[in-house]
Amino acid sequence: MSVEINNETGWDLDLTEFTDLVSFCLEQLYVSPAAEINIMMVDLKTMTELHMKWMDLPGPTDVLSFPMDELTPGREGHPSEAGVLGDIVLCPDVAAEQAKDAGHAPVEEMLLLTVHGLLHLLGFDHAEPAEEKAMFTLQRNLLLNFLAER
Repeated sequence: MSVEINNETGWDLDLTEFTDLVSFCLEQLYVSPAAEINIMMVDLKTMTELHMKWMDLPGPTDVLSFPMDELTPGREGHPSEAGVLGDIVLCPDVAAEQAKDAGHAPVEEMLLLTVHGLLHLLGFDHAEPAEEKAMFTLQRNLLLNFLAER
């Protein structure tokens, strides 16, 4: 599993924790061990520019996902194909504001957003209520199981 993380912000983060989380999630979702994923942590200005360029929406957002090879989860004994999952772009400053509103630590919000972005790379969406329920339940379970095993 190839997980590359670039922190282009002033945030002092334990990037190993994010790598471990992504590896755990991909293993749980039976994604090929040869899959590749990139995560970038960016500042407000960069995220605002990306949000406008790719979503045509003003202001920064918390996370953006850019799927590449359109990989989907596998199943036990039948992992997904190898390939490039894509890129996740996180904005720690936006995550910190959301964390404050939710009453938890900024790093917990960033880990949650990492799982959220990863699920988008694997084809999950939350446009419809049933999709949202399924995606958010899976997102929550993956994160809680990861945190319980640490």
